[in-house]
Amino acid sequence: MASVSRETSSTPSESIESANEVLRRIFGDSNSSLGADLFDESERMQKVSSVKFPRPRRTRIIAVANQKGGVGKTTTAVNLSSAFAEAGMKVLVLDMDPQGNASTALGIEHSGDTPSVYDVIEGRQGIEEVIQVCPDFKTLDVVPSNIDLSGAELEISTLPNRTDLLKNALDEYLSTTRKKYDYIFIDCAPSLGLLVLNALKVAEEVLIPIQAEYYALEGLGQLLKTIQLVQSSFNPDLEISMMLVTMYDRRTSLSREVYEEVQRHYPSILLKATIPRAVRISEAPSFAQSIIAYDGKSSGAIAYREAALEIARRGAPVKRSEYEKVGKA
Repeated sequence: MASVSRETSSTPSESIESANEVLRRIFGDSNSSLGADLFDESERMQKVSSVKFPRPRRTRIIAVANQKGGVGKTTTAVNLSSAFAEAGMKVLVLDMDPQGNASTALGIEHSGDTPSVYDVIEGRQGIEEVIQVCPDFKTLDVVPSNIDLSGAELEISTLPNRTDLLKNALDEYLSTTRKKYDYIFIDCAPSLGLLVLNALKVAEEVLIPIQAEYYALEGLGQLLKTIQLVQSSFNPDLEISMMLVTMYDRRTSLSREVYEEVQRHYPSILLKATIPRAVRISEAPSFAQSIIAYDGKSSGAIAYREAALEIARRGAPVKRSEYEKVGKA
């Protein structure tokens, strides 16, 4: 019996197959679309997990904006910030949407009694007094929001510095804190009001999520006009640096057509990564988690990691003020 045991036994390295090997063995010779999808996701997961994200030379401040609702704006802000934090980056999220959905998805307390960005905008508290740490990622800080913020626009509308309130608070915090953030994401409200103007005044980049649906570019012109107004009047360093197609279904011709249309109009800023329409992405916030923390091996988590890696590799756009310095030199 001893000789039989030695002949039929195998070493751990021989008996344990990788995920790709299992999928190749099961589906390798078939035409199964499910098998192809699983194999593709497994390969993509291995690739993005094995890459070290390049760290930016300076803090990148990115506003995620689109006045059209339901395009995946908050989902994108939450999951990109989580993907960067998972990769070891120091990240700050400013929730500037009165609905507070980004705060919910990151597991942050934001009831009416909780100090929030509303108190920061009103000047009652500083960012360091309201900031919280995401329970899933210790390098991810969040300034929460709640419904009280909905009244802020009316309350600050008569102030002479009404578009500078967030910038002043963030500048003060960054000048005093020991934390050196790699990325700051601002989740904007689905509007073009004072709260969004405050976000665009402090941001250096704008990321615009666009859903892969028929009216994808509807209303985009007004957002671009608002950003151009901010560039010319308030913030010359602001750049529309990225667009990201969300709710993409590669099985449909409509999704492909929408992507191609956006690519035709904005080829230099459209990200190659696309975010799939996936149930798991929609489920994650109900568990107070990002898709990265909720189901890290899902197609949505892989896609957001790929988008984050592409953003990291692109790097920050050169500031207009830096162009001017070079020109004067």
